[in-house]
Amino acid sequence: WWDREGEFGALHDINDTRVRYINARAGLAGKQVIDIGCGGGILSEAMAEIGAQVTGIDAGKGPIEIARSHMDEKGLKIDYRQVTAEAFAVSHSQRYDIVTCLELLEHVPKPWSIIKACKQLVRPGGHVFFATLNRTPLSYLLAIVAAEYLLDLVPRGTHRYHRFIKPSEMIQWAEAVQLTLQNVSGLLYIPLLRRCILGGPACVNYMAHFSRHGSLQT
Repeated sequence: WWDREGEFGALHDINDTRVRYINARAGLAGKQVIDIGCGGGILSEAMAEIGAQVTGIDAGKGPIEIARSHMDEKGLKIDYRQVTAEAFAVSHSQRYDIVTCLELLEHVPKPWSIIKACKQLVRPGGHVFFATLNRTPLSYLLAIVAAEYLLDLVPRGTHRYHRFIKPSEMIQWAEAVQLTLQNVSGLLYIPLLRRCILGGPACVNYMAHFSRHGSLQT
């Protein structure tokens, strides 16, 4: 997880851009934040370093153990839990100012269930952020053919095209649980330069910002 030249190298390359987007739109310092599908803690640590009080949850035991170990090395305080979003939402309803769920929805069989849990976890007026892959021919070429088979950026089989999510689908699921769309921004990763550009059409990767009904907290 923490090898910048390894299979999660691309996540490290795009992390600063993702954090800037979240921080610009919601203000992380001093906020109660939950990072759903936190993995080894790449995003969680970056948000904690800005001053957020972060809880990171993941269904996998291995990633949580890695996240805790790396957190200790950095001297950070992050509350890591091995649990699903749905189960955690039952006992932590309306607990968080900001909910992040990045690069997870395209890997689960029921993404709408995760979106519902995000709504349960966020306080009225709070913020929810998603990042995922659009289901387009271009995303198939770049995220699967190029990233997995030509450039070996991620292990083969990491992505399944039928699980990619169109922005319209995400918006429909979010609005069904009373999350209001604030913004959708395309995110373009350039592997040869190891650079990430935010903005433009959401034809491959994209980030989305929603709020829960109520007065926005900024």
